Amino acid sequence: MATVELTKENFDRTVSENDFVLIDFWASWCGPCRQFAPVYEKASERHGDLVFAKVDTEAQQELAAAFEIRSIPTLMIVRDNVAVFAQPGALPEAALEDVIGQARALDMDEVKKSVAQEQAKAQAAEGASE
Repeated sequence: MATVELTKENFDRTVSENDFVLIDFWASWCGPCRQFAPVYEKASERHGDLVFAKVDTEAQQELAAAFEIRSIPTLMIVRDNVAVFAQPGALPEAALEDVIGQARALDMDEVKKSVAQEQAKAQAAEGASE
């Protein structure tokens, strides 16, 4: 499957309509990004059931800012509308496969429960400080 170019116009729809999205934040001037690109493309061919997407941080500065991208390339994995992985740096092929395998193995019910608990704690702490 070809990678999808994400923009601020199609980002929300792409992430919400797909259960598993890998996002490569990159820029054309970035050497490590260019090194990671073929590794990412090969993985997209091996995992046709997943959505592989790219965000050009130069063209999509608002998206990069929204996700606080400070270093590129940065790989993010979103499952069921929850960011379950985000890490800067060009991953070697074996490491990318390992991360994909770990993300596939996640129990998303547990992840969502954990996220809800963290949000409740944050809201409680916020309420206590008011």
